[in-house]
Amino acid sequence: MDRLDSSLIALRRILRATELFGRELKQVAGITPVQFRALQIIAETGQTTAKEISRRMRVSQATVTSLVDKLVRDGMALREKSALDRRRTDINITQKGRQTLGEAPDPLQQRFVRKFSELQDWEQAMIVANLERVAAMLDADDIDASPVLHSGEIKLTADP
Repeated sequence: MDRLDSSLIALRRILRATELFGRELKQVAGITPVQFRALQIIAETGQTTAKEISRRMRVSQATVTSLVDKLVRDGMALREKSALDRRRTDINITQKGRQTLGEAPDPLQQRFVRKFSELQDWEQAMIVANLERVAAMLDADDIDASPVLHSGEIKLTADP
């Protein structure tokens, strides 16, 4: 097998792993990996704002609004006017949201983070450089992508 085939097989394995995890998470917890990450961010302090989720996930506020809409609809989060600033809307986690986080399988990206953190600095730098190069080869520079391993919907954005 040549290097081209090996690289395409490795890419397919990565895509397949994210797809399988997404299915497992949806079946077990009823949410997507991206919704799961948004819920984790809300759970860290019990409440946050759409702007903070957007910043942390590196996606547009419109994307966050859609994610939070689904979490609110499913009873995992609530939107409430801030007691400190009536112009601000806080997003709070519910008991159902906490329960969902507790019952969900180990997120794929957290497995990656654990193993990546164990690598030497030079190995981490090499992996990042190679992954960025692969993304550029796939003309993926303008794809709105948060640091969540997920194979679902992809949105293009003009945001830097």
